Amino acid sequence: MIVILAGGRSSRMGREKPVLNVGGKPMLLRIYEQAKKVGETIVALSRSTPKTRELCLREGIPFVETPGRGYVEDVGWLLREFGPFVSVSADLPFVKASDIALIRRAFDGRTSLTGVLPLRLVPKDLNPVIYKGYAVVGLNAVGAEGERFFELNNPLLALNVNRPEDLKLAERMARLFGGKRFKAGRV
Repeated sequence: MIVILAGGRSSRMGREKPVLNVGGKPMLLRIYEQAKKVGETIVALSRSTPKTRELCLREGIPFVETPGRGYVEDVGWLLREFGPFVSVSADLPFVKASDIALIRRAFDGRTSLTGVLPLRLVPKDLNPVIYKGYAVVGLNAVGAEGERFFELNNPLLALNVNRPEDLKLAERMARLFGGKRFKAGRV
């Protein structure tokens, strides 16, 4: 199963991120369209995301409401409710079905996989979370037995839309690249 995590408070953005448009489409729809190409997909909401719930209802997207106590708690709740799953953050507008399929194929159902990018692939204008020499991205596989890094190669996975300036950059990139595939390396 693939779960799109869309229940966060969006405190840095100041409004619900999943419903914000990138390239003329809400980020949640962009991600859902890619994820459903790979397999069964649901959206994880919380009380913090009423507009996202409305979008899911309007578009016929299946969803579940988590307790909404925070990322770690909600992921743990989802693991207990559904078993191992692939997770995609709802603020990752340039994720592709091929990215999701890669991590899904590598997932053994037990050991969690944290999606990362080698720093050489991160576009120069982005400021991702860096841990142990990698950019951590919002595409993961969640299991119950340990964790390891999983290298991805889509440079735009480093663009996690958390702040208004990230949204502006995502809009510029969507206009610039449209539906083109991205090559590894500095953009």
